Amino acid sequence: MKIALMMEFSQAGKNSIVFDQLNSVASEQGHEVFNVGMKDDNDHRLTYIHLGIISALLLNSKAVDFVVAGCGTGQGALMSLNAYPGVACGYCIDPADAYLFAQINNGNALALPFAKGFGWGAELNLRYVFEKAFTGETGLGYPPERRESQVSNAGILTNVKLATSKPFLDGLKALDPELVKQAVGSAHFQACFFDGCQDDDLKTFVRSFT
Repeated sequence: MKIALMMEFSQAGKNSIVFDQLNSVASEQGHEVFNVGMKDDNDHRLTYIHLGIISALLLNSKAVDFVVAGCGTGQGALMSLNAYPGVACGYCIDPADAYLFAQINNGNALALPFAKGFGWGAELNLRYVFEKAFTGETGLGYPPERRESQVSNAGILTNVKLATSKPFLDGLKALDPELVKQAVGSAHFQACFFDGCQDDDLKTFVRSFT
């Protein structure tokens, strides 16, 4: 699995802490982590609005399989990521959230708070969250006897989002071009996107801003 980590400008100073925990867990499971920013306070500036755009590009192009995103509360990142088709983002505060999301909702992104509640032992909580999110098979249901209905509902919700959304590329073209330009301007994002992108139309779209 390919996993992208991203966080907005207000939490960039914690990037190395989050990356170290995520990469440690992911490497043990044979997953690859791409740190697409912000890596520090001087990195290419991203708000949680930009996180939604780049998450959707990475997931819809199949450049990555999963996104870990965050801002101060995690709520802005959650809303921004879920604004796009092809993204199913859950809100995660503790390991139980990560486990239940993986088993019941089986989405492809998590939004975490990197300021609220980020105190003593925060790195331990992160590690346990990532262990529950990325260890073992997902979509098994919880409790197990409810798996059938949970899998059905997850599929229905995906189809509802597709039915009520514009096609992804049409939606991107309707956004403020300056917003998109800032979102895709990070060298870390571009390296991850262009290396793994499997959609030529999306690749052409992003190249028009670089």
